[in-house]
Amino acid sequence: MLVFGASLALVAATAFALVTVVSNGLTRAAIDSSVRADRSLVLGFVASNLTLGDLQTTGVDPLRAAAIQRQVAGFVERSSASGKTPGIVHIKIWAPDGTVLYSERKDLRGTNLGLDDDITEAIEGNEVISTIEVADTGEASTSNLPAGTSVLEEYIPIELGGSVPAVFEVYREAAPILAAVDQTRVEILAVTAVAAIILGVLLYLIFRAAQGRLTRQTTELLDASRRDALTGLLNHGSAVGELASLLEASRDAGAPVGIALVDIDNFRLLNETHGHSAGDGALVALARALRAELSVASTIGRFGPDEFIVVAPPECVADLEPAIDRLRARIDRLSLQFGASERLPISVSCGICYYPVNGPAATELLAVATGALTEAKASGGRGVRVAQLDADDLAIAQRSSFDVLTGLVLAVDTKDRYTKQHSEDVARYALLLAQHLGMSAEDRKSVELAGLLHDVGKIGTPVTILRKPGPLTDDEYDAIKQHVALGDAIVRDLPNVEAVRAGVRHHHERWDGTGYIDGLAGEDIPLIARIVSVADAFSAMTTTRPYRKALTVAEALRRLREAAGTQLDPRLVTAFVAVIEADGSAVATRPAAAAHQLWPARVA
Repeated sequence: MLVFGASLALVAATAFALVTVVSNGLTRAAIDSSVRADRSLVLGFVASNLTLGDLQTTGVDPLRAAAIQRQVAGFVERSSASGKTPGIVHIKIWAPDGTVLYSERKDLRGTNLGLDDDITEAIEGNEVISTIEVADTGEASTSNLPAGTSVLEEYIPIELGGSVPAVFEVYREAAPILAAVDQTRVEILAVTAVAAIILGVLLYLIFRAAQGRLTRQTTELLDASRRDALTGLLNHGSAVGELASLLEASRDAGAPVGIALVDIDNFRLLNETHGHSAGDGALVALARALRAELSVASTIGRFGPDEFIVVAPPECVADLEPAIDRLRARIDRLSLQFGASERLPISVSCGICYYPVNGPAATELLAVATGALTEAKASGGRGVRVAQLDADDLAIAQRSSFDVLTGLVLAVDTKDRYTKQHSEDVARYALLLAQHLGMSAEDRKSVELAGLLHDVGKIGTPVTILRKPGPLTDDEYDAIKQHVALGDAIVRDLPNVEAVRAGVRHHHERWDGTGYIDGLAGEDIPLIARIVSVADAFSAMTTTRPYRKALTVAEALRRLREAAGTQLDPRLVTAFVAVIEADGSAVATRPAAAAHQLWPARVA
C-alpha cells in the first residue's frame, strides 16, 4: 500500500507539473502570437501614415496632427470591429520624454505622463515588451475599460532614421486570450486526469496481483515449514501444536477429543531389506490412505520416523475407531513392489486414547496413546488398542508424559539448534538466583523446570522464523509471541506444575506492563516468571546467535541494570548481578550432559 500510494502521488505530481508547464507555454505562445500580429499592424500603420517629422513633440502642423489622430482612432475602431481577435481598445504613441504624441483620445495629445519602466526598456532595448495586467482605476479611465479587467499591454518601439523616436503602447483585451488558454488547460487537465485514473487503476491491479502473489508465497513458505517434506502432512511440532490448541478449545466446551498413533509394522526391516526408497514409498502410501479414510476435519501429521498421529475433533470422535478399521482394511488390500521383489504387503498397528477420559493434557494423552500403541505392536502387529486407564495405568501414564515432554524439548532442539544450550543455561541461571533468594527445595525445582521448558511452545513456530538471521516482520513477531501460550497449553495439567506453567506462560511479561502475552506488570507477574525472565535475558545476551555475536559478561550485566525497572524486576536484577559478580565461574562452567535432567529417575 505504501508503494501504491507513492506511485499515485508521483502520478498526481507529474500531472500537475505537466498541466502547469503546458498552460504557461500556451499562455506565452498566445501572447507572442498576438504581439507579432500587433507589431506587423503597427509597422504597417507607421509605414503608411507617419514620418519622422510627425513624431516630434513640437512643430507638427495642427491639421496634420488632427489627421493622424483620426487615423489612430480609426485603427482602434477597425480592430475592435473585426471580431477575429481580441480588440485593441486603446493606443498611445509615446515620445522618449514621456509625452503622448497621439492617441484615439484627443485629450491625451501633448500630455506628459512620464515614462514607466516598460516604455524605457522598449526604447533602450529596441524590443517589444508585453505583459498581462489587471487594469486599475487610472488605466480604466484611460482605456475606457472597467476596473479589474485583464488587459494585454504591448510596448512596440518604432525605429526611424536609425533611432527610436517613439513607442506604440497597445492595449488589448486579454480575457479572450486567457479564456482560450483556460479552455485548453481544462482539456489538457481532463486528458491527464483520465490518463492518471487509467494508470491508477492499472497500478492498483498490478500491485494487488503482486501483493496477492507475495501473500500466497508467504503462506506457502510458512505452510511448508509446518509440513513433512515427504508426505505433505503436518510435521511433529505442528501436529502437537494443533493438538494443544484443540484441547484448549475443547476444555472450555467440555467436548471430547480422540488421539490415534498409527505405526507401520516392521518398518526397520523394510528399510534394511529394500532400502530407504522402499520405506519412503510405504510412508507415502500410508499418508495417502490416512487422507482417504479420515475426515477432512481431523488433523493428520507425521509423528515419528514410521508413526503418524490423528487428532479427531469433537465432531469426528465417534468415527475415529471405524475410520481406523477402514484404514487397516485399505492397507491390507495394499501391496508394494520394490525393484525386482515380489509385491509385499504392509500392515499397521494403532493406539487410541480420548480426552478427557485418558488424561487432561497433550503430553499425558500422547503418553497414553504411545503405551496403547506399544501394546498393539507387542502382539505381533496388525493390532489396535484403545487405552483403558486404571489407577496403576494413571501413574505409568504420568511418568510416561514426562518422557513425552522430554521428547518435545528435543524436537524443539532440532528446529533451533540454539534452544537446547539456551534452555539449559536459563535453567542454571534461574536456579542460581532461586538459591540466592533462599527459596525452598520444591520451589527451586519448579524454577529449574520452568527454565528448561520455557521455550517448549516453539515447537509450533515455523522453523523459517526460528532460524531467520535478520529482524522479524510484525507478522513473524506475532507468531513468535504465541509460543508462550502454546507452551502453557502443552504443560498444563501435568502433576504439580502450576508454578512451572506460570513460568512458561509469563516469562515474556515486562515489569512496566508492555510485555506479552497477558500484559501483566510489576508484582502481578508471578515470581517464577520474573526469575526466568532475568535468566532468559542474560542467557540470550551471552549466547552467539546467527544475527549477532555473544556479548561479554560485563556488557550483559550492564544491559541488565539498564533494563531494571522497565523490562525486569529491579530487585531480582540486583540479586542476579551480585550472584554473577561473586562467582564468575557460574557463567563459564557448563554442567555435564547428565547434570540437568528434566526429571530425576524414579525407582519402581
